[in-house]
Amino acid sequence: MKKGHNTQYVCRECGHVSTKWLGRCSNCGGWNTLVEQRENRRETRRSLSGRAVPVPLSGVVIGERDRVVTGLEEMDRVLGGGLVPGTLVLLGGEPGIGKSTLLLQILMELSGTKGPCLYVTGEESPEQIRMRALRLDPDGGRTSERLLVASETDLQAMEDMIQATNPEFLAVDSVQTVYCPGVPSAPGSISQVRESTVRIMEFSKQRAMSTFLVGHVTKEGAIAGPRVLEHLVDTVLYFEGDRSHSFRLLRTVKNRYGATNEIGVFEMTGNGLVQVPNPSEVFMTQRPRGLAGSVVVPCMEGTRPILAEIQALVSPSHLTMPRRTASGVDANRLALLIAVMEKYLDVTLYNRDIFVKVAGGLRLSEPGADLGIIMAIVSSYQNRPLDPDMAVIGEIGLTGEVRPVGRMNARLKEASRLGFGKCLLPESAMDRLRLPEGMRPLPVKGVKSALEFC
Repeated sequence: MKKGHNTQYVCRECGHVSTKWLGRCSNCGGWNTLVEQRENRRETRRSLSGRAVPVPLSGVVIGERDRVVTGLEEMDRVLGGGLVPGTLVLLGGEPGIGKSTLLLQILMELSGTKGPCLYVTGEESPEQIRMRALRLDPDGGRTSERLLVASETDLQAMEDMIQATNPEFLAVDSVQTVYCPGVPSAPGSISQVRESTVRIMEFSKQRAMSTFLVGHVTKEGAIAGPRVLEHLVDTVLYFEGDRSHSFRLLRTVKNRYGATNEIGVFEMTGNGLVQVPNPSEVFMTQRPRGLAGSVVVPCMEGTRPILAEIQALVSPSHLTMPRRTASGVDANRLALLIAVMEKYLDVTLYNRDIFVKVAGGLRLSEPGADLGIIMAIVSSYQNRPLDPDMAVIGEIGLTGEVRPVGRMNARLKEASRLGFGKCLLPESAMDRLRLPEGMRPLPVKGVKSALEFC
């Protein structure tokens, strides 16, 4: 082994460092997640601003940092109003979901209205990027000469390229293909990803250059590499969606300059990604009326209310263990709600197959959809359609009570805007509601009293 190098083992999931290999990570408990890496002790980290000097917090002067509008309103929404100069944005998503397409559209908009952009890719050639640009912009009207492209994986060559072109915006696709010559490991390894990200962050902050990094994801859907990668960047975005549907969701999970859990909605077309400013209207266009097992739930995605359709199918089962299938909702939450129904609604579900899905490829994780899931299951079980003009909001407790959820007024306003005149909701939320004109509330205390409206 060369002098100055140290062998250590790093967990792929949490970044925990161990001096010897272990079958199970002592920090996160993951099995077979420790991988070997060789650390160069001679390398030293450069400071972004030289030697730091402690100053009183009250004396810190906050400079003006005007945001840069990208030209895509849905992208600006998830970023908190636009790009902050010098910010580092990590974009993750499954292969083929449209990350490179979204990135190219953003750079085409920025290069035409703001400043020079540099798109560095380690996975495609400039010819392939040009072919994608022609699909997005057949007449070439939006493709600016200030958008530069290069195929490069050497980090030192990339830094020289940035010094020569002086871009205001940089995109690296993907960070797993970049390698630092001074790190003795293969591209995509933990040490390479960490060192490359730190170096990119350093010259991005020094030059006040907004940078996009594309990250691969694991089979579980998390961004590949140690968690330190997500800790280093300023913003983490996930681009997700069902490939069988044309809609894509851009979700914020970390943002140092704005709110988290915001979403942007896009539709994948032959000419690229098209923004969907009113997703509720799109998701409601194909909603069946007068059929059992369908219910509309006003849910919150960040600060945006969206009306989602929950569908349920309950059928007799001939299996020893009846199936419980959930698409778009958490399977454990579905099991909990089924247990509440069997205890407090006197319905027999142990011998029934139950399928629940959220139409349109949406994923609901908030508790405000609990009552809607129960109403959809009961409607299918009884083969009795719900009132098509009724929306449903409410969280279900283990004792069968219906509890209020946050942003009730915003949910009701969105439901009223799309023509719903009734809403089944918790009785305990009535004293804080500002009902929209024409909206009739249907308050309930528990799941048993909700059956009156089924």
